[in-house]
Amino acid sequence: MSGHSKWATIKHKKGALDAKRGKIFTRLIKEITVAAKAGGGDADGNPRLRTAIAAAKAENMPADNIKRAIQRGTGELEGVSYEEITYEGYGPGGVAIIVEVLTDNKNRAVSEIRHAFSKNGGNLGAEGAVAWMFTKKGVISVAKSAASEDKLTEIVLDAGAEDLSDQGESWEVVTDPKDFEAVTEALKKAKVEPETAEVTKIASTYTKLEGAQANAMIRLLETLEDLDDTQNVYSNFDFDEAAVANAG
Repeated sequence: MSGHSKWATIKHKKGALDAKRGKIFTRLIKEITVAAKAGGGDADGNPRLRTAIAAAKAENMPADNIKRAIQRGTGELEGVSYEEITYEGYGPGGVAIIVEVLTDNKNRAVSEIRHAFSKNGGNLGAEGAVAWMFTKKGVISVAKSAASEDKLTEIVLDAGAEDLSDQGESWEVVTDPKDFEAVTEALKKAKVEPETAEVTKIASTYTKLEGAQANAMIRLLETLEDLDDTQNVYSNFDFDEAAVANAG
């Protein structure tokens, strides 16, 4: 199991995904708004907006929320202007980290992110320091109870998925970002509800940590993800899932 999958599993088991549903919606709304502002409100002609809408639908966001976010982006409704910034750095043990931010206050964002890194044994790096390690992919998790491997393979490969792998209690489907929407829609049409579905960045190699370093890394990731301006956090962190499943 990749470090990405393990981290997603830990968050799911700890209830973080359900507990932070409101924050997830806020981040998705920001992304839809920025995508609509940058490329227009027509999803057919705006790939970034189309992907953002697909991610919102995968989280069961109400259609009215999506519509209003688009209207704020196109100027039909009044909204906040966000700046997109990407920060790169290192966590305990030299783990690579990327933090994507949408903020209306750049000084606040960088101050909070720098503090999170320094407080948890990490440090910010220069632009381009770790980005080369990561590739953008669609990642969809499906509980094994929801579909057999044969059924799932038939659904997702026909829809354009690149890979299907066994992640213990669930199947992980990987897609090219442009095929993410088609694969999630194919699953829903087949009455297979994903546990999680997102366009994310997957590392080419992973750095494994143990004990105190692993727990410090988890605290750093959680701190970064909890910041209001944070949209996405990616890392090449790998660990022993059983050893840190109950980490605070």
